[in-house]
Amino acid sequence: MPEHSHLLETHLLKHKIPYLIVPDSYKMSGLLTYVLSFFVFFAFLSLHVTAQQNEPLPDTLTLDSLVYNDSLQVIPDTLLPDSLYLLPDTSISIFPVSDSAKIDSTKTASSEMLSATVAYKAKDSIRFEVESRKVFMYQNADITYEDIGLKSARVDIDFASNSVFAEGKTDSTGKLIETPVFTEGDQVFESETMRYNFKTKKGLIRKVITEDGAGYLHGDRIKKMPDDNINIQSGAYTTCNLKHPHFEFRFKKAKVIPGKKIVTGPAYLTIADVPTPLYIPFGIFPNKTGQRSGIIIPSYGESSNRGFFFENGGYYWAINDNMDLQLTGDIYTRGSWSLEPEFRYKKRYKYNGTMRLAYAFNRIGEEGATNFQEDKGFSIFWSHRQDPKARPNSSFSASVNISSNSFNKYNPVSTNNYLSNTFQSSIAYQTNFNQKYFLTVNSSYTQNTLDRSVRLTMPQLNFNTNTFYPFKKKKREGQEKWFERITVKYSMNAENTISTYDTLLFDSDFASRMKNGMKHDIPISSSIKVLKYFNLSNSIRYTERWYSSTTRKNWVNDTLFTATDTTVGYVQEDTVYGFSANRDFSYTASLNTRLYGMFSFMKGPVKALRMVHNPSISFTYHPDFADPFWGYYYKYQADAEGEEDTYSIYENGIYGGPPEGVMGRVSFSLSNNLEMKVRSKKDTITGTKKVKLIDNFTMSMSYDMAKDSLNWSALSLSGRTTLFKNLQITYRSSWDPYIRDSADTKNLNKFEWDVNGRLFRLENTSWNVGLNFRLSSKDFEKKGEKTDDVDKPKERPRNSSQQEIDEVELFPERYVDWSIPWNLNVRYSLGYTANHRYPDYVHETDKNLIQSLSFSGDLSITKKWKVMFRSGYDFENGEITYTSIDIVRDLHCWEMSFNWVPMGFRKQWSFQINVKSSILQDLKLTKKKDWRDF
Repeated sequence: MPEHSHLLETHLLKHKIPYLIVPDSYKMSGLLTYVLSFFVFFAFLSLHVTAQQNEPLPDTLTLDSLVYNDSLQVIPDTLLPDSLYLLPDTSISIFPVSDSAKIDSTKTASSEMLSATVAYKAKDSIRFEVESRKVFMYQNADITYEDIGLKSARVDIDFASNSVFAEGKTDSTGKLIETPVFTEGDQVFESETMRYNFKTKKGLIRKVITEDGAGYLHGDRIKKMPDDNINIQSGAYTTCNLKHPHFEFRFKKAKVIPGKKIVTGPAYLTIADVPTPLYIPFGIFPNKTGQRSGIIIPSYGESSNRGFFFENGGYYWAINDNMDLQLTGDIYTRGSWSLEPEFRYKKRYKYNGTMRLAYAFNRIGEEGATNFQEDKGFSIFWSHRQDPKARPNSSFSASVNISSNSFNKYNPVSTNNYLSNTFQSSIAYQTNFNQKYFLTVNSSYTQNTLDRSVRLTMPQLNFNTNTFYPFKKKKREGQEKWFERITVKYSMNAENTISTYDTLLFDSDFASRMKNGMKHDIPISSSIKVLKYFNLSNSIRYTERWYSSTTRKNWVNDTLFTATDTTVGYVQEDTVYGFSANRDFSYTASLNTRLYGMFSFMKGPVKALRMVHNPSISFTYHPDFADPFWGYYYKYQADAEGEEDTYSIYENGIYGGPPEGVMGRVSFSLSNNLEMKVRSKKDTITGTKKVKLIDNFTMSMSYDMAKDSLNWSALSLSGRTTLFKNLQITYRSSWDPYIRDSADTKNLNKFEWDVNGRLFRLENTSWNVGLNFRLSSKDFEKKGEKTDDVDKPKERPRNSSQQEIDEVELFPERYVDWSIPWNLNVRYSLGYTANHRYPDYVHETDKNLIQSLSFSGDLSITKKWKVMFRSGYDFENGEITYTSIDIVRDLHCWEMSFNWVPMGFRKQWSFQINVKSSILQDLKLTKKKDWRDF
């Protein structure tokens, strides 16, 4: 038994305090020992309470008799204020009995007792003064009471007054350490000294730092009130989390209303302890979590071509927890202005979206000057996303991006918008019925800002079914019959669209220029095995189209009165409105198989070559739907000489019409894949890896038996491959077996072999080469290698607003990723097209070459400096493409950024240093020269 246990036993016997000492050996002997010990203890306790109730406890249990250097937890017995219930962590268990004579029966329990148990412990020692009901705790003292916690080097507890006092200590160098840290709910206070009353919930704290909302409060003296309000004397407010912050607003007095605001008296800004001229008569800092309405402070400056300005100023309205509205705008002294309302909404587990409208009036330069420009523009942006779990069987989505022809030229939202000239928008609703029938309703809008062409589709319906087997038995009996493999499917497409220019989109003739129609497709097919290795497929396709109008053509004579009367004319095309339907059908049979070839090598890095060939032959037939029997094709006079021609009354239909002429086409195709298996040290299981040399090289040609001449089609060659995982190559060419006439307008029914001694004549060739190369520091990290904190992905700051998060999703180029020291993205694109002509039997080639190189990336020079770049080169025009350089410096609670576009139409530069926190987002310095000022 330890020596201090003998001293403690002697002390307790001297004062006739009943106790029970359980040695370690007995404690480890099992549950029976504990049960017997407790029975013995309670027997002694019941006999001793009456005899010893008038014997007083000693005023002080000194360190010599009670304290030993082990962690000790002490919990006061709230029913007996003058007693202690000790639970030591060592092998000794002590149960002192109360001195019941010392309880004052005139005091009620509510006035003497706390509402909950106070749990406390200390690493070094705990000293008790039982008479005065005080506890003194030393080194790593820790107290917990309800939602209140206190940790400090030294803590004094006075149970008589329900108060606690805490302070830190100085180390050998004189530095103050283990200062008090007080927590109550979400509030945390760090200070030099602290006094707190558990009952009144009042506290007095000196030299304190506490986090409040997205900021931090520093105070020489803080008084905490029972209603959780805080009064501060000689303090500061900052969003920097350092004990000695980089900047702060200093004030003489302030009042903190938790969850609402911080109100200060006169305050001034200090940066690196240097006072600045920025002085305010009073300060109101919001510390409310969540949404809050308020004014958005604009940035100001001067533009040489637009005058003085206020930009991005306005008002933010927090409508409720599910939606908000932001209204911002710009104004310039020379007449330019813009307005941009943005509405956002979100319902958790349901949907979220953003709708932004913008209108701008730009006046660049002085009126009358050669560089004067005036322009009006608008932009509409709407993004809606539905949570997949909200409605598993249906979904609604929207991605709308519409702008006027010049808006992104003068008021681009992002760099990508400025560099793009084609914008696509769509709104779609999808649903299904019992996972068998699927319906999609879609509206789309496509615009080209270069030629101002637009295409509007409103609406577009798609309905289709799953493939079903009408003759398959529900209960299988014997082997599956051939007719049980017959499949049927149905699909319907309906569309209402118009293709025009943006200036003519919604004119008076808008409705009449829209094209619409509906198409129904019913394919019926079956597949069987032939000779074990061949697949024979047969299919019949029935197609029906519905239109609300058809086309009629007529020759109109127009006499031109000259010296010799000449009759001329023109073909007049009319639209006949009324419901009209057409139908066509076709039959297709195909036979295909797959052939494999393998070549193995015993030596060298190549272990094997594997070839896969997919030969296929098919036959397609449909009748001549231009026959008068069907009524789909009419004849008309095509010229003044009376020459007749045939046309389809559905040729302007959105889905066209039935094909002209009989088809009895036999098609041949052969696709090839080539793979190479090489040795690899990285693969520890097989020791090899596969490399695709040819992903798909296809040769196809057809012979139409229904034609009386020119039965063979051109030979088509196409292929693609991917090399080194980054290099994509595609190839396509067309080879004609027939010769051309001298004017190079049509084929003649003579083979190239018979006339020119060659099998085919090259018509056109196209090559496309794309190299996508991505490289970053992570590619050079070894497995299991630990990186510094700078290399680890950083979590988004706690105080990031939802708007900042949404902007990162919409405009990822605005987000600086500090987790990767460097990365490089390179894209090379080469497009080559050659069209071969043979006028007067002389070979001529029209070549078109498009070649460009683009690259982007970033480099962390140090842990706090990052350089980002983006540029490229157009080989065809011999000029550098859009180039931008960004330099960012992380200044802890501040950040500095510099953007430079050194050349081109968008030449500009901007410099900004600002506070990171969104609470003080208007505390910034901006200098820039816009591209409109050059």
